[in-house]
Amino acid sequence: MSAFVIDWLSLLGRWVHLITGIAWIGASFYFVWLDNHLLPPTDEQLSRKGVGGELWAVHGGGFYHAQKYRVAPQVLPGSLHWFYWEAYSTFLSGFFLLGLLYYAQAEIYLIDPRVAPLAKPAAIAIGVAVIVGGWLIYDALCRSALEHRDAWLAAVLALLFSAAAFALCRLFSGRGAFIEFGSMLGTIMVANVFFVIIPGQREMVRAKREGRDPDPQAGLRGKLRSVHNTYFTLPVLFTMISNHYAMTFGARYNWLVLIALCAAGVLIRVYFVARHKRHERGGKTPLWPALLGLLIVAATAGALGPKRAPPAAANAESGAARFTRIQGIVANRCAPCHAAAPTQPGFATAPKGVLLDSSAGLLTNLGVIEPQVATRAMPIGNLTGMTETERDQLLDWIRHGAPH
Repeated sequence: MSAFVIDWLSLLGRWVHLITGIAWIGASFYFVWLDNHLLPPTDEQLSRKGVGGELWAVHGGGFYHAQKYRVAPQVLPGSLHWFYWEAYSTFLSGFFLLGLLYYAQAEIYLIDPRVAPLAKPAAIAIGVAVIVGGWLIYDALCRSALEHRDAWLAAVLALLFSAAAFALCRLFSGRGAFIEFGSMLGTIMVANVFFVIIPGQREMVRAKREGRDPDPQAGLRGKLRSVHNTYFTLPVLFTMISNHYAMTFGARYNWLVLIALCAAGVLIRVYFVARHKRHERGGKTPLWPALLGLLIVAATAGALGPKRAPPAAANAESGAARFTRIQGIVANRCAPCHAAAPTQPGFATAPKGVLLDSSAGLLTNLGVIEPQVATRAMPIGNLTGMTETERDQLLDWIRHGAPH
């Protein structure tokens, strides 16, 4: 398959994935917000009908009156609106992208021989096993004795996800490890919808239609998984955009960066969920989850800050001669991809439009080159075989003013 076709499939796949993801996350966030803002009905007649909570809202020039039943209404309406294709479409488009980029082109995006010398079939098998195994282990824990012990379940899941982050970063390229971790969490979220939430809702509907009392446990199990999904959302979104930020996945302790920023996302989401229920606490919301999350982000950013260049050693080489040598390194190791007409297989255009096949392009993009080379994110998968000596020479030249 030509690089041009892959680029177009990637563009269309990302577009669909973004649209469906917005629809799914938007609906999920809305219903979490709605559920946490419900108040006991003021009309006694509504309460007798089984309404457990209601909410009035205004939006788009109209008033809305939402009601939630404790279990189910006495008589089902003729038309019920379901929310699941947003989740399924997000998963399908995401798995399409994962296969197109990270599996079909595993030698570029997933495998890094400096991390682990994996063969392409082995890397793909491990990637799929992590995604499937993550769901199976998570689901087993949620069905275990921990099901009714939220704090213990959260602690065990946090430990297991941290271990998964560490293992993935020791098997794959940083870019691939972050995407695999996000794919595992995203799959868990979709599987929660497919295997637990929707079947529970269908059982409640079926019971009403058959004249049976619905089992409230089905709704409670679905609610538990919905709560988990809302806390997974920000970590998944972070991993989706992380491949644009080499400072994160390319860090020396990238597994720790992944754990820290995912934990920060969970804490920030904890704050907003708690804020939804501030009416239960007299309008007050504890700030510590958000502050702790922001503190973790700030500490991570500080730890990943650029290092100061050591004083330049005496060098008899002229600036022009040194520039010529650097141009040779860039021409051999960077320009095969970053050129108007890339020669590296798998690339139809220069990544992110960065052109390094001229002296002007090299000097213009120094701020882009330095973090990518320093974190070893580039050359991607070290496809062009940049040596550590060449890497050090290029970084030293940039950090000492790029004399030319």
